[in-house]
Amino acid sequence: MTKLLEIKNLNVSFSSRLGTIKAVHGVSITVQAGEVLGLVGESGAGKSTIGNAIINLIEPPGKITDGEVWFKDKNLRKLNENEMLNIRGQKIGMIFQDPQTSLNPVMTIGTQLLETINKTKKLFGKLAYHNAIELLQSVGIEQPEARMKAYPHQFSGGMRQRVVIALALAGDPDLIIADEPTTALDVSTQAQILDLIRALCIERRLGVIIVTHDMGVVANIADRVSVMYRGSIVETGDVKYILSTPHHPYTKSLLAAVPRGDVKIKRFTSIDYIEGGAHKQKRIAVAEHWLGEKLVDNKSKVAISITDLNKKFVLKKALFKQNRLYNQAVKDVSFSITTGETFGIVGESGSGKSTVARLVAGLLSIDKGSVKLFDKEIANVPKNRQVVAVQSELQMIFQDPFSSLNSKMSVEDIIAEPIRYYKTAGSEDKMKQIIGDLLDHVGLGKNAALKYPHEFSGGQRQRISIARALAARPKILICDEPTSSLDVSVQAHILNLLKDLQDELNLTILFISHDLPVIRQMCDRVAVMRHGSICEIAKTNDLFNAPNHSYSKHLLNIMPKIDLFA
Repeated sequence: MTKLLEIKNLNVSFSSRLGTIKAVHGVSITVQAGEVLGLVGESGAGKSTIGNAIINLIEPPGKITDGEVWFKDKNLRKLNENEMLNIRGQKIGMIFQDPQTSLNPVMTIGTQLLETINKTKKLFGKLAYHNAIELLQSVGIEQPEARMKAYPHQFSGGMRQRVVIALALAGDPDLIIADEPTTALDVSTQAQILDLIRALCIERRLGVIIVTHDMGVVANIADRVSVMYRGSIVETGDVKYILSTPHHPYTKSLLAAVPRGDVKIKRFTSIDYIEGGAHKQKRIAVAEHWLGEKLVDNKSKVAISITDLNKKFVLKKALFKQNRLYNQAVKDVSFSITTGETFGIVGESGSGKSTVARLVAGLLSIDKGSVKLFDKEIANVPKNRQVVAVQSELQMIFQDPFSSLNSKMSVEDIIAEPIRYYKTAGSEDKMKQIIGDLLDHVGLGKNAALKYPHEFSGGQRQRISIARALAARPKILICDEPTSSLDVSVQAHILNLLKDLQDELNLTILFISHDLPVIRQMCDRVAVMRHGSICEIAKTNDLFNAPNHSYSKHLLNIMPKIDLFA
Protein backbone atom coordinates (compact mmCIF):
# COMPACT_ATOMS: atom_id res chain seq x y z
CA MET A 1 0.00 0.00 0.00
CA THR A 2 1.11 3.58 -0.71
CA LYS A 3 1.94 5.63 2.39
CA LEU A 4 -0.19 8.78 2.17
CA LEU A 5 0.42 10.40 5.56
CA GLU A 6 3.05 9.88 8.21
CA ILE A 7 3.21 11.73 11.52
CA LYS A 8 6.42 11.38 13.51
CA ASN A 9 6.68 12.22 17.22
CA LEU A 10 4.11 15.05 17.11
CA ASN A 11 3.92 17.37 20.13
CA VAL A 12 1.37 20.16 20.58
CA SER A 13 1.25 22.47 23.60
CA PHE A 14 -1.04 25.25 24.79
CA SER A 15 0.35 28.02 27.00
CA SER A 16 -1.76 29.64 29.71
CA ARG A 17 -1.25 31.73 32.84
CA LEU A 18 -1.39 28.49 34.83
CA GLY A 19 1.40 26.88 32.81
CA THR A 20 1.88 24.84 29.66
CA ILE A 21 -0.58 22.09 28.78
CA LYS A 22 0.72 19.26 26.61
CA ALA A 23 -2.31 18.44 24.49
CA VAL A 24 -0.48 15.96 22.25
CA HIS A 25 2.88 14.37 23.02
CA GLY A 26 4.91 11.78 21.16
CA VAL A 27 2.21 10.80 18.66
CA SER A 28 3.24 8.82 15.58
CA ILE A 29 0.71 7.44 13.08
CA THR A 30 0.57 6.49 9.42
CA VAL A 31 -2.29 6.39 6.92
CA GLN A 32 -2.15 4.42 3.69
CA ALA A 33 -3.98 5.29 0.49
CA GLY A 34 -7.34 3.51 0.52
CA GLU A 35 -7.24 3.04 4.32
CA VAL A 36 -9.49 4.30 7.12
CA LEU A 37 -7.73 4.97 10.42
CA GLY A 38 -9.98 5.39 13.45
CA LEU A 39 -8.79 7.77 16.17
CA VAL A 40 -10.79 7.20 19.37
CA GLY A 41 -10.74 8.45 22.94
CA GLU A 42 -12.55 10.73 25.34
CA SER A 43 -13.14 14.46 24.98
CA GLY A 44 -9.85 16.24 25.66
CA ALA A 45 -7.72 13.26 24.66
CA GLY A 46 -6.14 15.24 21.81
CA LYS A 47 -7.86 13.57 18.82
CA SER A 48 -9.12 16.77 17.18
CA THR A 49 -5.83 18.54 17.94
CA ILE A 50 -4.00 15.99 15.78
CA GLY A 51 -6.43 16.61 12.91
CA ASN A 52 -5.94 20.37 13.17
CA ALA A 53 -2.16 20.01 13.44
CA ILE A 54 -1.97 18.07 10.16
CA ILE A 55 -3.33 21.05 8.19
CA ASN A 56 -1.71 23.65 10.47
CA LEU A 57 -4.90 25.00 12.00
CA ILE A 58 -3.69 25.12 15.60
CA GLU A 59 -4.84 28.48 16.96
CA PRO A 60 -2.71 30.54 19.39
CA PRO A 61 -1.76 30.07 22.19
CA GLY A 62 -1.42 26.51 20.87
CA LYS A 63 1.60 25.53 18.81
CA ILE A 64 3.37 22.49 17.42
CA THR A 65 6.55 22.19 19.47
CA ASP A 66 8.07 19.14 17.83
CA GLY A 67 7.53 16.45 15.23
CA GLU A 68 7.06 16.01 11.48
CA VAL A 69 3.96 15.74 9.32
CA TRP A 70 4.65 14.13 5.94
CA PHE A 71 1.96 14.14 3.25
CA LYS A 72 3.11 12.15 0.23
CA ASP A 73 6.60 13.61 -0.35
CA LYS A 74 6.12 16.92 1.47
CA ASN A 75 6.84 17.86 5.07
CA LEU A 76 3.79 20.04 5.78
CA ARG A 77 5.52 21.67 8.74
CA LYS A 78 7.97 23.37 6.39
CA LEU A 79 5.32 24.91 4.10
CA ASN A 80 4.36 28.57 4.43
CA GLU A 81 0.74 29.68 4.75
CA ASN A 82 0.24 30.28 1.00
CA GLU A 83 1.54 26.80 0.22
CA MET A 84 -0.75 25.30 2.89
CA LEU A 85 -3.73 27.04 1.29
CA ASN A 86 -3.13 24.91 -1.81
CA ILE A 87 -3.11 21.77 0.33
CA ARG A 88 -6.26 22.44 2.35
CA GLY A 89 -9.41 21.55 0.43
CA GLN A 90 -7.62 20.44 -2.73
CA LYS A 91 -5.35 17.75 -1.27
CA ILE A 92 -6.64 17.35 2.28
CA GLY A 93 -10.33 17.81 3.07
CA MET A 94 -11.66 18.50 6.57
CA ILE A 95 -15.06 17.58 7.99
CA PHE A 96 -15.54 19.49 11.22
CA GLN A 97 -17.59 18.28 14.17
CA ASP A 98 -20.24 21.00 14.36
CA PRO A 99 -21.98 21.59 11.00
CA GLN A 100 -23.85 24.59 12.41
CA THR A 101 -20.63 26.56 12.88
CA SER A 102 -19.00 25.16 9.71
CA LEU A 103 -21.64 26.70 7.45
CA ASN A 104 -22.23 30.42 6.84
CA PRO A 105 -25.77 31.14 8.14
CA VAL A 106 -26.36 34.05 5.72
CA MET A 107 -25.36 32.20 2.54
CA THR A 108 -27.38 29.53 0.75
CA ILE A 109 -26.04 25.99 0.61
CA GLY A 110 -25.61 26.34 -3.15
CA THR A 111 -23.57 29.52 -2.86
CA GLN A 112 -21.22 27.90 -0.37
CA LEU A 113 -20.79 24.77 -2.49
CA LEU A 114 -20.19 26.75 -5.68
CA GLU A 115 -17.67 28.97 -3.91
CA THR A 116 -15.69 25.91 -2.82
CA ILE A 117 -15.88 24.29 -6.27
CA ASN A 118 -14.75 27.56 -7.94
CA LYS A 119 -11.71 27.78 -5.67
CA THR A 120 -10.61 24.14 -5.53
CA LYS A 121 -11.52 22.83 -9.00
CA LYS A 122 -11.56 26.07 -11.01
CA LEU A 123 -14.97 25.12 -12.39
CA PHE A 124 -17.52 27.85 -13.08
CA GLY A 125 -21.02 28.34 -14.50
CA LYS A 126 -23.06 25.26 -15.48
CA LEU A 127 -20.16 22.88 -14.91
CA ALA A 128 -19.81 24.04 -11.30
CA TYR A 129 -23.60 23.93 -10.79
CA HIS A 130 -23.92 20.35 -12.07
CA ASN A 131 -20.95 19.30 -9.95
CA ALA A 132 -22.65 20.79 -6.86
CA ILE A 133 -25.87 18.89 -7.64
CA GLU A 134 -23.91 15.64 -7.99
CA LEU A 135 -22.17 16.23 -4.64
CA LEU A 136 -25.48 16.80 -2.84
CA GLN A 137 -26.91 13.65 -4.40
CA SER A 138 -23.82 11.64 -3.44
CA VAL A 139 -24.35 12.44 0.25
CA GLY A 140 -28.03 11.56 0.13
CA ILE A 141 -29.75 14.96 -0.05
CA GLU A 142 -33.09 14.71 -1.85
CA GLN A 143 -34.36 17.44 -4.22
CA PRO A 144 -30.85 18.92 -4.59
CA GLU A 145 -31.99 21.65 -7.01
CA ALA A 146 -34.43 23.03 -4.44
CA ARG A 147 -32.01 22.50 -1.55
CA MET A 148 -29.32 24.55 -3.33
CA LYS A 149 -31.48 27.62 -2.60
CA ALA A 150 -31.98 26.79 1.08
CA TYR A 151 -30.08 28.23 4.06
CA PRO A 152 -28.36 26.12 6.77
CA HIS A 153 -31.08 26.82 9.36
CA GLN A 154 -33.62 25.18 7.04
CA PHE A 155 -31.82 21.83 7.35
CA SER A 156 -31.90 19.34 10.20
CA GLY A 157 -28.65 18.60 12.06
CA GLY A 158 -28.06 15.46 10.05
CA MET A 159 -28.76 17.21 6.75
CA ARG A 160 -26.30 19.98 7.63
CA GLN A 161 -23.65 17.35 8.30
CA ARG A 162 -24.25 15.89 4.85
CA VAL A 163 -23.68 19.35 3.34
CA VAL A 164 -20.40 19.70 5.27
CA ILE A 165 -19.26 16.33 3.91
CA ALA A 166 -20.16 17.46 0.38
CA LEU A 167 -18.03 20.59 0.91
CA ALA A 168 -15.09 18.44 2.06
CA LEU A 169 -15.39 16.29 -1.08
CA ALA A 170 -15.72 19.28 -3.41
CA GLY A 171 -11.98 19.56 -4.10
CA ASP A 172 -11.47 15.83 -4.82
CA PRO A 173 -8.90 15.48 -2.00
CA ASP A 174 -6.53 12.52 -1.46
CA LEU A 175 -6.96 12.57 2.33
CA ILE A 176 -9.99 13.42 4.43
CA ILE A 177 -9.83 14.21 8.14
CA ALA A 178 -13.32 13.59 9.53
CA ASP A 179 -13.81 15.01 13.02
CA GLU A 180 -16.89 13.27 14.49
CA PRO A 181 -18.62 13.15 11.07
CA THR A 182 -21.60 11.07 12.25
CA THR A 183 -22.22 12.66 15.67
CA ALA A 184 -25.53 14.29 14.71
CA LEU A 185 -26.69 11.55 12.35
CA ASP A 186 -29.31 8.85 12.85
CA VAL A 187 -28.35 5.22 12.22
CA SER A 188 -29.77 5.18 8.69
CA THR A 189 -27.96 8.35 7.58
CA GLN A 190 -24.85 7.28 9.47
CA ALA A 191 -24.79 3.98 7.58
CA GLN A 192 -25.16 5.84 4.28
CA ILE A 193 -22.33 8.28 5.09
CA LEU A 194 -20.02 5.50 6.29
CA ASP A 195 -20.78 3.48 3.16
CA LEU A 196 -20.01 6.58 1.08
CA ILE A 197 -16.66 7.13 2.81
CA ARG A 198 -15.77 3.47 2.41
CA ALA A 199 -16.74 3.53 -1.29
CA LEU A 200 -14.55 6.62 -1.84
CA CYS A 201 -11.61 4.86 -0.20
CA ILE A 202 -11.97 1.90 -2.53
CA GLU A 203 -12.76 3.76 -5.75
CA ARG A 204 -10.32 6.65 -5.42
CA ARG A 205 -7.71 5.25 -3.05
CA LEU A 206 -8.76 7.96 -0.62
CA GLY A 207 -7.16 7.96 2.84
CA VAL A 208 -9.35 8.83 5.83
CA ILE A 209 -8.66 9.69 9.46
CA ILE A 210 -11.96 9.38 11.30
CA VAL A 211 -11.97 11.04 14.73
CA THR A 212 -14.84 9.67 16.78
CA HIS A 213 -16.06 8.63 20.20
CA ASP A 214 -18.45 6.09 18.66
CA MET A 215 -16.93 2.64 18.86
CA GLY A 216 -19.69 1.30 16.61
CA VAL A 217 -18.55 3.65 13.84
CA VAL A 218 -14.96 2.45 14.25
CA ALA A 219 -16.10 -1.19 14.11
CA ASN A 220 -18.06 -0.60 10.91
CA ILE A 221 -15.63 1.47 8.86
CA ALA A 222 -12.04 1.50 10.16
CA ASP A 223 -9.25 -0.78 8.99
CA ARG A 224 -7.00 0.17 11.90
CA VAL A 225 -7.65 2.04 15.14
CA SER A 226 -5.50 4.16 17.47
CA VAL A 227 -6.75 4.69 21.02
CA MET A 228 -5.83 8.02 22.64
CA TYR A 229 -5.64 8.86 26.32
CA ARG A 230 -4.49 12.23 27.69
CA GLY A 231 -2.57 13.25 24.58
CA SER A 232 -0.85 9.95 23.88
CA ILE A 233 -1.68 6.88 21.82
CA VAL A 234 -1.94 3.91 24.18
CA GLU A 235 -2.84 1.22 21.66
CA THR A 236 -2.82 0.83 17.86
CA GLY A 237 -3.68 -2.08 15.65
CA ASP A 238 -6.09 -3.86 13.37
CA VAL A 239 -9.65 -2.88 14.32
CA LYS A 240 -10.85 -6.48 14.71
CA TYR A 241 -7.94 -7.29 17.00
CA ILE A 242 -8.24 -4.18 19.18
CA LEU A 243 -12.00 -4.52 19.65
CA SER A 244 -11.89 -8.25 20.41
CA THR A 245 -8.64 -8.39 22.38
CA PRO A 246 -7.86 -4.98 23.92
CA HIS A 247 -4.70 -4.93 26.05
CA HIS A 248 -4.59 -1.47 27.61
CA PRO A 249 -6.86 -0.96 30.66
CA TYR A 250 -8.21 2.29 29.20
CA THR A 251 -9.26 0.57 25.96
CA LYS A 252 -11.03 -2.12 28.00
CA SER A 253 -12.88 0.54 30.04
CA LEU A 254 -13.81 2.48 26.91
CA LEU A 255 -15.36 -0.61 25.30
CA ALA A 256 -17.20 -1.53 28.51
CA ALA A 257 -18.88 1.91 28.58
CA VAL A 258 -20.49 1.45 25.15
CA PRO A 259 -24.31 1.03 25.50
CA ARG A 260 -25.41 -2.47 24.61
CA GLY A 261 -27.98 -3.03 21.88
CA ASP A 262 -28.56 -6.71 22.54
CA VAL A 263 -29.82 -6.70 26.13
CA LYS A 264 -31.12 -4.17 28.68
CA ILE A 265 -29.01 -3.52 31.78
CA LYS A 266 -29.86 -1.56 34.93
CA ARG A 267 -26.98 0.94 34.77
CA PHE A 268 -24.35 2.03 32.28
CA THR A 269 -20.77 1.01 32.95
CA SER A 270 -18.65 4.06 33.77
CA ILE A 271 -14.92 4.48 33.27
CA ASP A 272 -13.20 4.24 36.64
CA TYR A 273 -12.25 7.92 36.98
CA ILE A 274 -14.64 10.89 36.81
CA GLU A 275 -14.48 13.06 33.66
CA GLY A 276 -13.18 16.59 33.99
CA GLY A 277 -12.45 16.28 37.69
CA ALA A 278 -16.14 16.35 38.51
CA HIS A 279 -17.34 15.75 42.05
CA LYS A 280 -19.16 12.58 42.92
CA GLN A 281 -22.89 12.96 42.66
CA LYS A 282 -24.35 13.85 46.03
CA ARG A 283 -27.25 11.71 47.11
CA ILE A 284 -30.15 13.76 48.41
CA ALA A 285 -33.01 12.62 50.61
CA VAL A 286 -35.52 14.02 48.13
CA ALA A 287 -38.54 13.78 50.41
CA GLU A 288 -36.85 16.22 52.83
CA HIS A 289 -35.30 18.44 50.15
CA TRP A 290 -36.47 21.46 48.16
CA LEU A 291 -36.64 19.31 45.04
CA GLY A 292 -39.20 17.11 46.74
CA GLU A 293 -41.53 19.82 48.00
CA LYS A 294 -43.84 19.44 44.98
CA LEU A 295 -43.62 15.66 44.88
CA VAL A 296 -47.21 14.72 45.58
CA ASP A 297 -49.23 11.99 43.94
CA ASN A 298 -50.73 13.44 40.80
CA LYS A 299 -54.34 12.45 40.20
CA SER A 300 -53.63 11.99 36.51
CA LYS A 301 -52.00 8.72 35.51
CA VAL A 302 -51.18 10.20 32.10
CA ALA A 303 -48.45 12.87 32.04
CA ILE A 304 -48.53 13.66 28.30
CA SER A 305 -51.35 12.97 25.87
CA ILE A 306 -51.01 13.88 22.18
CA THR A 307 -53.78 13.49 19.61
CA ASP A 308 -53.59 14.08 15.83
CA LEU A 309 -50.63 16.45 16.09
CA ASN A 310 -49.74 18.27 12.84
CA LYS A 311 -47.07 20.78 11.88
CA LYS A 312 -45.78 21.98 8.51
CA PHE A 313 -43.10 24.47 7.55
CA VAL A 314 -42.91 26.70 4.48
CA LEU A 315 -39.96 25.73 2.24
CA LYS A 316 -40.81 28.15 -0.56
CA LYS A 317 -42.78 31.35 -0.12
CA ALA A 318 -45.15 32.60 -2.80
CA LEU A 319 -47.91 35.20 -3.12
CA PHE A 320 -50.47 32.56 -4.00
CA LYS A 321 -50.97 29.72 -1.55
CA GLN A 322 -51.08 27.03 -4.26
CA ASN A 323 -47.54 27.99 -5.34
CA ARG A 324 -46.02 27.61 -1.88
CA LEU A 325 -43.88 24.59 -1.07
CA TYR A 326 -44.41 22.99 2.34
CA ASN A 327 -42.67 20.36 4.43
CA GLN A 328 -45.12 18.30 6.50
CA ALA A 329 -42.83 17.80 9.50
CA VAL A 330 -45.43 16.12 11.74
CA LYS A 331 -48.52 14.34 10.45
CA ASP A 332 -51.36 12.99 12.64
CA VAL A 333 -49.11 11.92 15.53
CA SER A 334 -50.85 10.45 18.58
CA PHE A 335 -49.47 8.81 21.73
CA SER A 336 -49.66 9.06 25.51
CA ILE A 337 -47.01 8.78 28.23
CA THR A 338 -47.80 7.40 31.67
CA THR A 339 -46.65 9.36 34.71
CA GLY A 340 -43.16 8.17 35.70
CA GLU A 341 -42.51 6.48 32.34
CA THR A 342 -39.60 7.03 29.96
CA PHE A 343 -40.95 7.17 26.41
CA GLY A 344 -38.52 7.19 23.51
CA ILE A 345 -38.87 8.51 19.98
CA VAL A 346 -36.41 7.28 17.37
CA GLY A 347 -36.10 7.93 13.64
CA GLU A 348 -33.99 9.46 10.92
CA SER A 349 -32.96 13.11 10.81
CA GLY A 350 -35.93 15.06 9.50
CA SER A 351 -38.41 12.39 10.65
CA GLY A 352 -40.12 14.93 12.93
CA LYS A 353 -39.07 13.63 16.34
CA SER A 354 -37.45 16.89 17.54
CA THR A 355 -40.38 18.87 16.10
CA VAL A 356 -42.75 16.77 18.23
CA ALA A 357 -40.63 17.55 21.29
CA ARG A 358 -40.74 21.30 20.59
CA LEU A 359 -44.50 21.22 19.98
CA VAL A 360 -45.04 19.49 23.32
CA ALA A 361 -42.73 21.99 25.03
CA GLY A 362 -44.63 24.94 23.51
CA LEU A 363 -41.61 26.17 21.55
CA LEU A 364 -43.46 25.87 18.23
CA SER A 365 -47.05 26.71 17.36
CA ILE A 366 -49.33 23.76 16.56
CA ASP A 367 -51.18 23.71 13.23
CA LYS A 368 -53.68 21.09 14.33
CA GLY A 369 -54.15 18.63 17.17
CA SER A 370 -54.21 18.36 20.94
CA VAL A 371 -51.44 18.36 23.57
CA LYS A 372 -52.40 17.70 27.19
CA LEU A 373 -50.15 17.79 30.22
CA PHE A 374 -51.74 16.03 33.20
CA ASP A 375 -55.14 16.24 31.44
CA LYS A 376 -54.81 20.02 30.88
CA GLU A 377 -54.99 21.19 27.25
CA ILE A 378 -52.09 23.52 26.36
CA ALA A 379 -52.30 23.61 22.55
CA ASN A 380 -53.60 26.83 21.01
CA VAL A 381 -55.37 28.00 24.18
CA PRO A 382 -55.10 31.36 25.98
CA LYS A 383 -52.08 31.44 28.29
CA ASN A 384 -53.95 31.85 31.59
CA ARG A 385 -52.48 31.17 35.00
CA GLN A 386 -53.48 27.49 34.99
CA VAL A 387 -51.87 26.81 31.61
CA VAL A 388 -48.64 28.55 32.63
CA ALA A 389 -48.60 26.55 35.89
CA VAL A 390 -48.95 23.28 33.98
CA GLN A 391 -46.28 24.24 31.43
CA SER A 392 -43.88 25.10 34.26
CA GLU A 393 -43.92 21.42 35.21
CA LEU A 394 -42.23 20.59 31.91
CA GLN A 395 -38.59 21.42 31.15
CA MET A 396 -36.35 20.59 28.19
CA ILE A 397 -32.71 19.50 27.86
CA PHE A 398 -31.38 20.36 24.41
CA GLN A 399 -28.94 18.56 22.14
CA ASP A 400 -26.12 21.11 22.21
CA PRO A 401 -25.40 22.33 25.77
CA PHE A 402 -23.01 25.03 24.56
CA SER A 403 -25.54 26.87 22.38
CA SER A 404 -28.36 26.38 24.92
CA LEU A 405 -26.37 28.07 27.71
CA ASN A 406 -25.79 31.83 27.71
CA SER A 407 -22.01 32.24 27.42
CA LYS A 408 -22.13 35.66 29.14
CA MET A 409 -23.86 34.37 32.26
CA SER A 410 -22.24 32.55 35.16
CA VAL A 411 -23.47 29.07 36.03
CA GLU A 412 -25.12 30.54 39.12
CA ASP A 413 -27.13 33.04 37.05
CA ILE A 414 -28.05 30.36 34.49
CA ILE A 415 -29.53 28.07 37.15
CA ALA A 416 -31.07 31.00 39.05
CA GLU A 417 -33.04 32.18 36.01
CA PRO A 418 -35.92 29.62 36.24
CA ILE A 419 -35.98 29.96 40.03
CA ARG A 420 -36.44 33.72 39.75
CA TYR A 421 -38.97 33.37 36.93
CA TYR A 422 -41.19 30.95 38.81
CA LYS A 423 -40.49 32.64 42.20
CA THR A 424 -39.87 29.34 43.94
CA ALA A 425 -36.97 30.22 46.27
CA GLY A 426 -38.36 32.96 48.51
CA SER A 427 -35.03 34.70 49.14
CA GLU A 428 -31.60 35.15 47.53
CA ASP A 429 -29.91 33.17 50.31
CA LYS A 430 -32.34 30.29 49.82
CA MET A 431 -31.75 30.45 46.07
CA LYS A 432 -27.96 30.23 46.45
CA GLN A 433 -28.40 27.21 48.71
CA ILE A 434 -30.65 25.55 46.12
CA ILE A 435 -28.14 26.24 43.32
CA GLY A 436 -25.33 24.72 45.35
CA ASP A 437 -27.43 21.65 46.12
CA LEU A 438 -28.36 21.21 42.44
CA LEU A 439 -24.72 21.47 41.35
CA ASP A 440 -23.78 18.88 43.96
CA HIS A 441 -26.62 16.68 42.80
CA VAL A 442 -25.45 16.64 39.17
CA GLY A 443 -21.84 16.00 40.22
CA LEU A 444 -20.23 19.40 39.62
CA GLY A 445 -19.87 20.78 43.13
CA LYS A 446 -20.84 24.18 44.58
CA ASN A 447 -17.66 25.89 43.31
CA ALA A 448 -18.90 25.52 39.72
CA ALA A 449 -21.48 28.26 40.37
CA LEU A 450 -18.98 31.11 39.81
CA LYS A 451 -17.61 29.77 36.52
CA TYR A 452 -18.83 30.30 32.94
CA PRO A 453 -19.93 27.69 30.36
CA HIS A 454 -16.72 27.90 28.29
CA GLU A 455 -14.74 26.68 31.33
CA PHE A 456 -16.42 23.27 31.22
CA SER A 457 -16.24 20.20 28.99
CA GLY A 458 -19.23 19.08 26.90
CA GLY A 459 -20.33 16.56 29.51
CA GLN A 460 -20.08 19.12 32.31
CA ARG A 461 -22.09 21.67 30.31
CA GLN A 462 -24.82 19.07 29.84
CA ARG A 463 -24.86 18.58 33.62
CA ILE A 464 -25.40 22.35 33.97
CA SER A 465 -28.33 22.08 31.55
CA ILE A 466 -29.82 19.31 33.69
CA ALA A 467 -29.37 21.38 36.85
CA ARG A 468 -31.10 24.34 35.17
CA ALA A 469 -34.01 22.12 34.12
CA LEU A 470 -34.34 20.74 37.66
CA ALA A 471 -34.38 24.28 39.09
CA ALA A 472 -37.98 24.65 37.90
CA ARG A 473 -38.90 21.47 39.86
CA PRO A 474 -40.41 19.80 36.79
CA LYS A 475 -42.47 16.65 36.70
CA ILE A 476 -41.72 16.12 33.00
CA LEU A 477 -38.31 16.25 31.27
CA ILE A 478 -37.95 16.35 27.49
CA CYS A 479 -34.46 15.20 26.50
CA ASP A 480 -33.66 16.00 22.86
CA GLU A 481 -30.51 14.05 21.93
CA PRO A 482 -28.94 14.90 25.32
CA THR A 483 -25.79 12.80 24.78
CA SER A 484 -25.30 12.79 21.00
CA SER A 485 -22.11 14.89 21.09
CA LEU A 486 -20.57 13.20 24.14
CA ASP A 487 -18.05 10.38 24.28
CA VAL A 488 -19.19 7.08 25.71
CA SER A 489 -17.80 7.51 29.23
CA VAL A 490 -19.35 10.96 29.70
CA GLN A 491 -22.56 9.63 28.15
CA ALA A 492 -22.62 6.87 30.75
CA HIS A 493 -22.39 9.45 33.57
CA ILE A 494 -25.17 11.61 32.12
CA LEU A 495 -27.55 8.72 31.43
CA ASN A 496 -26.96 7.19 34.87
CA LEU A 497 -27.69 10.62 36.35
CA LEU A 498 -31.00 10.81 34.45
CA LYS A 499 -31.92 7.31 35.63
CA ASP A 500 -31.18 8.26 39.25
CA LEU A 501 -33.14 11.51 39.01
CA GLN A 502 -36.13 9.68 37.58
CA ASP A 503 -36.07 7.17 40.42
CA GLU A 504 -35.77 9.88 43.06
CA LEU A 505 -38.22 12.42 41.61
CA ASN A 506 -40.64 10.12 39.74
CA LEU A 507 -39.99 12.15 36.59
CA THR A 508 -41.75 11.47 33.32
CA ILE A 509 -39.20 11.57 30.48
CA LEU A 510 -39.72 12.03 26.74
CA PHE A 511 -36.39 10.86 25.33
CA ILE A 512 -35.45 11.75 21.73
CA SER A 513 -32.46 9.95 20.24
CA HIS A 514 -31.05 8.42 17.07
CA ASP A 515 -28.86 6.09 19.15
CA LEU A 516 -30.75 2.80 19.31
CA PRO A 517 -28.62 1.17 22.06
CA VAL A 518 -29.19 4.24 24.27
CA ILE A 519 -32.93 4.07 23.55
CA ARG A 520 -32.95 0.41 24.57
CA GLN A 521 -31.26 1.14 27.89
CA MET A 522 -33.25 4.26 28.79
CA CYS A 523 -36.85 3.72 27.64
CA ASP A 524 -39.87 1.72 28.73
CA ARG A 525 -41.66 2.17 25.40
CA VAL A 526 -40.53 3.46 22.00
CA ALA A 527 -42.20 5.16 19.04
CA VAL A 528 -40.52 4.83 15.64
CA MET A 529 -41.02 7.87 13.39
CA ARG A 530 -40.55 8.30 9.66
CA HIS A 531 -41.54 11.20 7.37
CA GLY A 532 -43.47 12.88 10.21
CA SER A 533 -45.63 9.87 11.09
CA ILE A 534 -45.38 7.11 13.68
CA CYS A 535 -44.72 3.67 12.18
CA GLU A 536 -44.82 1.66 15.37
CA ILE A 537 -45.17 2.01 19.15
CA ALA A 538 -44.04 -0.90 21.32
CA LYS A 539 -42.45 -1.87 24.59
CA THR A 540 -38.70 -1.50 24.24
CA ASN A 541 -37.80 -5.17 24.51
CA ASP A 542 -40.59 -6.14 22.13
CA LEU A 543 -39.38 -3.64 19.53
CA PHE A 544 -35.76 -4.78 19.68
CA ASN A 545 -36.56 -8.49 19.79
CA ALA A 546 -39.47 -8.65 17.32
CA PRO A 547 -40.20 -5.39 15.45
CA ASN A 548 -43.41 -5.35 13.42
CA HIS A 549 -42.88 -2.54 10.91
CA SER A 550 -40.42 -2.96 8.02
CA TYR A 551 -38.80 0.40 8.78
CA SER A 552 -38.18 -0.61 12.42
CA LYS A 553 -36.53 -3.79 11.14
CA HIS A 554 -34.41 -1.70 8.77
CA LEU A 555 -33.16 0.56 11.58
CA LEU A 556 -32.27 -2.39 13.78
CA ASN A 557 -30.47 -4.18 10.96
CA ILE A 558 -28.16 -1.22 10.26
CA MET A 559 -27.53 -0.42 13.94
CA PRO A 560 -23.73 -0.32 14.47
CA LYS A 561 -22.55 -3.35 16.41
CA ILE A 562 -19.15 -3.82 18.01
CA ASP A 563 -19.71 -7.34 19.34
CA LEU A 564 -19.07 -8.78 15.88
CA PHE A 565 -15.43 -9.36 16.75
CA ALA A 566 -15.88 -10.49 20.33
